[in-house]
Amino acid sequence: MLDNGTKNRINTARDILVGKVPDPKAQVEQITTALIYKFMHDMDQESVELGGQAVFFSGEYAKYAWSKIMDKRLGGYDRLELYGEAITRMSQNPHIPQLFRDIFKDAFLPYRDPETLNLFLKEIDGFTYDHSERLGDAFEYLLSVLGSQGAAGQFRTPRHIIDFIVQVVAPTKNDTILDPACGTAGFLISAYKHIMAQNAETPLTPDERQRLTRNFVGYDISPDMVRLSLVNMYLHQFPQPTIYEYDTLTAEDRWDDTFDVILANPPFMSPKGGIRPHQRFAIQSKRSEVLFVDYIAEHLNPNGRAGVIVPEGIIFQSSNAYKRLRKMLVDESYLWAVVSQPAGVFNPYSGVKTSILFLDKTLAKRTDRILFVDVQNDGFDLGAQRRVIKQDDLPQALQVIQAYQVDPALEVDSPIAHTVPKEKIAEDGDYNLSGGRYKEVTDFSKIDWPIIELGEICEFKRGPFGGSLIKDIFVPDGFKVYEQKNAIRNDFDIGTYFITEEKFQEMMAFELRPGDLIVSCSGTMGKMAVVPDNIQPGIINQALLRLTPIKEHALVQYVKYMLESEIIQNRFFRDTSGAAIKNVASVKVLKKIPIPLPPIEVQRAIVEEFDSYQAIIDGARQVVENYTPRIQIDPKWPIVELGELATTEYGHNESAKTEGDTRFVRITDIDKNGLLRNDDVKFINLSKESKPYLLNRDDVVIARTGATYGKTLYFDEDYKAVFAGYLIRTNFDRSRILSKYFWIFAQGENYEKQKATLVSGGGQPQFNAKAIQQIKIPVPPIDTQRNLIEQVE
Repeated sequence: MLDNGTKNRINTARDILVGKVPDPKAQVEQITTALIYKFMHDMDQESVELGGQAVFFSGEYAKYAWSKIMDKRLGGYDRLELYGEAITRMSQNPHIPQLFRDIFKDAFLPYRDPETLNLFLKEIDGFTYDHSERLGDAFEYLLSVLGSQGAAGQFRTPRHIIDFIVQVVAPTKNDTILDPACGTAGFLISAYKHIMAQNAETPLTPDERQRLTRNFVGYDISPDMVRLSLVNMYLHQFPQPTIYEYDTLTAEDRWDDTFDVILANPPFMSPKGGIRPHQRFAIQSKRSEVLFVDYIAEHLNPNGRAGVIVPEGIIFQSSNAYKRLRKMLVDESYLWAVVSQPAGVFNPYSGVKTSILFLDKTLAKRTDRILFVDVQNDGFDLGAQRRVIKQDDLPQALQVIQAYQVDPALEVDSPIAHTVPKEKIAEDGDYNLSGGRYKEVTDFSKIDWPIIELGEICEFKRGPFGGSLIKDIFVPDGFKVYEQKNAIRNDFDIGTYFITEEKFQEMMAFELRPGDLIVSCSGTMGKMAVVPDNIQPGIINQALLRLTPIKEHALVQYVKYMLESEIIQNRFFRDTSGAAIKNVASVKVLKKIPIPLPPIEVQRAIVEEFDSYQAIIDGARQVVENYTPRIQIDPKWPIVELGELATTEYGHNESAKTEGDTRFVRITDIDKNGLLRNDDVKFINLSKESKPYLLNRDDVVIARTGATYGKTLYFDEDYKAVFAGYLIRTNFDRSRILSKYFWIFAQGENYEKQKATLVSGGGQPQFNAKAIQQIKIPVPPIDTQRNLIEQVE
């Protein structure tokens, strides 16, 4: 069990490194190297204390002993040199096991600051372990800081999801177990712990334990992940873990190896150009998610079983490879259950919607049905922070699934699960695996549901107007004031305004509560979000409308979907009053919005079906948000400094307002992809002074300071907008370079590296016009630039 002292020490070590090693994965590698180094020292010390000799640090490697590195007489730079040399040479140390040599392979010290190293090693020196399992607990916590390896579509799987899958698949002490994309070996460790727990009353014999540890195998394409998984396995009682650096999808060396159990969360995304697999796959495709599922199915033993996390595309996409894969899983008796997960399981790293496929070649042959389970809540909210909530469908889902495993002929009686005959899934040839698609629901179009005014089924409250919420009453921390951007972004963690408890008590009428629906009422109108269970207490401001559905009449999610329909949006939110900043019509008018009101159980079915459509939208959005324009540079193109191609001008300085006749574009309006944000919009009134700073379509502006320095925005709007003082406009010589070509170039790695070397300033980075003019750009002919722009678009 991880103790708080160890947890705090790991956090401190990361805090020491962060200034020199900002990448979390690199921090984990540095701490891993140091922990193993110290662990070898502890084992040597134990050997000496028992009358033996030091083993690891002996012979010519004795000079690298931990005690020598930590010698107080050693100067800072001498310690830096000694430790740096030690970790570099340790992979050649003949006195340590091959496993440890593999762990130290390619290890190096990425910084040259003696003070940082002294503080770091002092923290590591505080770790003392008499048993590797305790170090294993610490290492698991260390791995939890790893987030997204997003370029490869790899996202660290939440521990509770791993454990859920393992409980369903239920590996035993005699099973051979594989994770073909093992990352840090989370599934393998969970499977090992499950087996040990199942055999707690009758402990395994030494021979059984030895055989068990040989039954676990992991593959990963990344040497960094292999190194981390080797450490993780070793520290969980695997003396010689079997983890291979292996490309599961393109190599054939281990194709003939099969397993009783396969557990995996494979990469969700394929590299540019797709995968180039060999020809032994049953399904020919270049999509990694298709190939991984195919691989898992084909590498199960005759009685094998598997649990695999898949992106939603596997479930419903209609391209041939996806359909052939689903057909194979259903018709050839692999698939027996599909568990739909909520879209935020992988937050904050990805909002991608996923499902879990459970394969069992024996169970699938015993039934002509497939079980569908819909997990709406996994015990955590779906925001960026993933805070614990009371709602958790996983225990109920596990109960239903395990009962079905025992007897798949039993009728499933659960609000979150149902079964579908395989022949029904196959009848249209798509083999769609969206569970809600097959639910027996009445044909809604033939029912004459009553049309009810919204005011009859919802309580309304508009945020306070007038002097109630003025800046003078705001405090640095306290009760939150929820704003329009909370509705637009569906994110209740963001926000900058707070009020005191006393003020909150005065304004309780405007309190925001779990299950409410908030609607944006000015600027960007008609955007809405359902309030989650664990929001910070607070009130709404004047830009929000709070709707509280009367539970016995209407589901909040049903009301939300109705209000988001095109016909209601056009009539009540887009045909609005106001001038430069628009406002929705009065609450009195909104209360008269007519919506059909079916019974609650039908509303629930409609919501489920709409949710399945939303999953498609979310998947498409994920692709868009993760897309970065790239230009393949021809070495023959001349490299020219921006100063030779464009002039620069600073923006207009004026206080932004919540209303006016002209939009005021600020550095905070540029998102991470170089696109214009449309939440928290600000305005000014156009004047003689601000008119010269009006943006034209096809203009590019660059952020010159702050956290977003160097970010470029391509302006392609047809309304009036002025750019603010912390932005710089680039006026291009259009005969030599197209502005959109430059903008695409500025989203790439080459530009990012250049801006990092040209920026000045410490805590407040400055990327001024002089720095911008020094950016070097490959400049092909104009026609080539146009072709590149078309390809990207």
